[in-house]
Amino acid sequence: MTTLLVTLAVVAAVVAVMVGFVSWRDRRRRATEEDPAAVRAARGERHRRAAEREHVQHDGWNNGGHGFTG
Repeated sequence: MTTLLVTLAVVAAVVAVMVGFVSWRDRRRRATEEDPAAVRAARGERHRRAAEREHVQHDGWNNGGHGFTG
C-alpha cells in the first residue's frame, strides 16, 4: 500500500512540474515573439481572402440564376 502511494505521489509531482514548465515557457514565448504588425497584416489578409471568396460565390449564383454555370 505504501509503495502505491509513493508511486502516485511521484507521478503527481512529475505531472505538476511538466505542466508548470510548459505554461511558463508558453507565457514567455507569447510575450516576446508576436509582432503586432504581423498579426494585423495576417488578419487583413484573411479578411481580404474571405471577401474574395464571398464575391466569387455571389457572382456564380447571380449570373447563372440557379447556381454555378462553370
